[in-house]
Amino acid sequence: MLAVVVLGNVMLQYVSSQNAGFVKSPMSETKLTGDTFELYCDVVGNPTPEIQWWYAEINRADAFKQLWDGARKRRVSINTAYGTNGVSVLGITRLTLEDSGTYECRASNDPRRNDLRQNPAITWIRAQATISVLQKPKINSSDQEVLPPKKPQEDNPPITLQCNLTNSHNTHRESFWMKNGEEIPNTRKGLKNTELILNKPRADDAGEYMCVYTFDMAPNANASIEVKAAPEITGHKRSENKKEGENALLYCKSVGYPHPIWTWRKKVSQGSYIDVDNSTGRFFITNKDNYSELNILSLDISTDPGEYICNATNIIGYKESMSILRVRSHLAPLWPFLGVLAEIIILVVIIVVYEKRKRPDEVPDGRQH
Repeated sequence: MLAVVVLGNVMLQYVSSQNAGFVKSPMSETKLTGDTFELYCDVVGNPTPEIQWWYAEINRADAFKQLWDGARKRRVSINTAYGTNGVSVLGITRLTLEDSGTYECRASNDPRRNDLRQNPAITWIRAQATISVLQKPKINSSDQEVLPPKKPQEDNPPITLQCNLTNSHNTHRESFWMKNGEEIPNTRKGLKNTELILNKPRADDAGEYMCVYTFDMAPNANASIEVKAAPEITGHKRSENKKEGENALLYCKSVGYPHPIWTWRKKVSQGSYIDVDNSTGRFFITNKDNYSELNILSLDISTDPGEYICNATNIIGYKESMSILRVRSHLAPLWPFLGVLAEIIILVVIIVVYEKRKRPDEVPDGRQH
C-alpha cells in the first residue's frame, strides 16, 4: 500500500511539472543606424520559467554578458510578464554599429538554475538571434513646405519635393514615394535623385511624405518631408433633430497637417460661447486625427438645443463649423391630434353659445294679449 502511495506521488509530480520550452524565439534582423529593434521570447513550462537576456559581440560567441533594463545609456528596455507562459520583449533604440552581435534569450524553471556550481548549459535553454547594424545611407531631402490658404478662384502654385541618395554602402535598387505611410502609385524609379511634384496643392495634399530607397543587401532607407497646411472642415452634420431623452451625434471632418486639436463650444447668447465638457456626465467627445465627434446622451429639451461649434486648430491655423441641434418634446407626435381636438372643442362651445343666444323666450299656450 505504501508503495502505491509513493508511486502515485511520483506520477503526480511528473504529470504536473513540465520542463521549459520555447513557444516563440527571437528572429535575426538587419537594421540601420538610428533605427530600433525588438526581440520577442515566449516560453512555457511548469512552474513558469524565468527569462533572461544575454549579449555577445560578433565573433565573440564565448563571451556573453547579461543585459539589464536601462543599459547602454537607457537605450535598452526589457519588459517581462509571467503568467501561464513567460513572455519577454527586448528593445534597443537609436542603434549604433556597436549594437551588432548575438542576442540570446535564456529560460529555465530548474530549481538549480541560479546555483553557480551548476553548468548553465544544462539548467538553461537558449535561443539566439543575430542583429546586424549597417551604416544608414545619407539622403539629402528638401525642407518642409507650408501651403498658403487657398484663395477663391485661385490655385496654389505647384511644389516639388526632392530627395538625393548621396552615400550608400550597398547597391541601390530603386526609389519610391509614400504619403502618411502608404505608397504613392507610379512613383517607383531606378533613380538616386528623385522628385515628386504636387500640382495645385490643397489642404488635403498636406501630410508626411517619405522618399524610400531599396537596396540589394540592406534594409530600406528613407527621409521624411512634411507638407503642412491649416485645417479645412470638409464634412460636418449641419443639423440634428431629436426627441428629448434620445441621444444625439454631431461630427466634424477635416483635412490639413499636422492633425488638429479639436474643441467643441455651445452658443449661449449673441457672440458668447461656452466650452462643451462632461461635467454633467452626458457629453462625450471622441477625437482621432482629422475626425471629431460629440455624443450627447439623454437630451434635455431645456438646456441642450442650440448651436454647437467644432474647432480644428494646428500650428498653421484653424477652422470652425456650426451644427444646429433641435430637441422636440415627447408630446410632439400628439400635437396634430391635440390641435384638432382643441378646434373641435372650441367649435362645439361656439355652437352651444350661439344656439343658446338665438333661442327666443318661450310663450305659454293659450295666453295671448
